[in-house]
Amino acid sequence: MYNFVILKLYKIMKKFKLTAILLLSLFINNEIFACKACGCSTKKETHSHSDKAITKEVNTSKSSVKWIAKKVTGSHEGNVNIKDAHLHFEDGLLSGGTVVMDMQSIVCTDLEGELKEQLEGHLLSEDFFGSSFYPEAKMEILKAQKKSKDLYSINAVISIKGIKQNISFDATIKNGLATANLVIDRTKFNIKYGSGSFFDNLGDNLIYDDFNLTVQIAYR
Repeated sequence: MYNFVILKLYKIMKKFKLTAILLLSLFINNEIFACKACGCSTKKETHSHSDKAITKEVNTSKSSVKWIAKKVTGSHEGNVNIKDAHLHFEDGLLSGGTVVMDMQSIVCTDLEGELKEQLEGHLLSEDFFGSSFYPEAKMEILKAQKKSKDLYSINAVISIKGIKQNISFDATIKNGLATANLVIDRTKFNIKYGSGSFFDNLGDNLIYDDFNLTVQIAYR
């Protein structure tokens, strides 16, 4: 009788343990793979959204990222292509999203010929964005708060050269177009070439730490 009771308890405990493992596995899978459609995670180190969220795909051919970098003797500007992107809306309001940039597509638009090729090659090199090793840069919108009719305050994480940094900026969203101007300190992403914050006596070779991005996202 005693052995029978022990065996019965063992079977109950074994069944309970298996159930607990299954429940834990289900929770983990739901937590990590919450949105198979866009690849988002519900973990807060990346952007998240509820089941009510509507995902808007981005028309990359009608979207753009323009950059401008300044130095003591002037400035240069150009473009970088958007590789992939999507935005989330809840109750008609922006709630999250991701923008992935193709860092191997960097071009300069204010130079021509050999000077243009030299600058573009330098930007792709390890001195700057190291695009062979880091072919993508990513921005994830973690939080979007409406400030006025078309204006939002955005908290995001931007990843360049494998380094993540928090960034805050305002964005205008109107008629299927999201527009934002970002100021980024390149030294926070270990891009120190020509920086007066790290090197002395650079003279005319000094390049300012901040560069600007004008981002336009067309979504549907």
